[in-house]
Amino acid sequence: MDFHLWLAYFAASWAIALSPGSGAVLSMTHGLAYGVQKTSATIAGLQLGLAVILLVAGVGVGALLLASATAFTVVKFAGAAYLIWLGFKQWRARVGVVPVAGEAASAQAAGEPSARERFAMGFFTNVTNPKGIVFMVAVLPQFINPARGLGLQLLILLVTTVAVDLVVMHGYAFLASRAQRWLATARARRAQNRVFGGVLMAMGASLLLVKRAA
Repeated sequence: MDFHLWLAYFAASWAIALSPGSGAVLSMTHGLAYGVQKTSATIAGLQLGLAVILLVAGVGVGALLLASATAFTVVKFAGAAYLIWLGFKQWRARVGVVPVAGEAASAQAAGEPSARERFAMGFFTNVTNPKGIVFMVAVLPQFINPARGLGLQLLILLVTTVAVDLVVMHGYAFLASRAQRWLATARARRAQNRVFGGVLMAMGASLLLVKRAA
């Protein structure tokens, strides 16, 4: 891959990662609720989902999904249903006063999802996002040289995308976690759940409007 082409993709990766999306909302939601360290599991899941979408689009399966109305509809409805379900769970989540640092608290007793559950949430949020498939199928060909080996180029694009998105999602989680002190009351946390839950459900509903590329 030519260096100037990689630089262009590197810049595009920052623009893509910084644009608000379901991954950013999930990172902020978990960063606010569980802190940056625990949100790393969520973000790792997001990256695996992102890597799958990039590889799917890169090897041409994404184009097949876009060509098949049935396959694309299945992915679209699965992604929409998952985000709406996540948003509903967030909306209905139990609230309480945030424990003071050093104060013993059981994660299970508080209803906090395990690291594996947070990882799964991140993975399915990205891997069932039809917007991601449409976007990658449209963007990736512009940065791939057909005269060179596809495997190495895809690896470079994948590493670049994941590295940038890791930084950005942790940044979102960190910024959200700084607001914990202002959301220590049950009333404030309930409002936070309603806001982020509503945004996730709205994003899920918006996926139903995504159409196949011509």
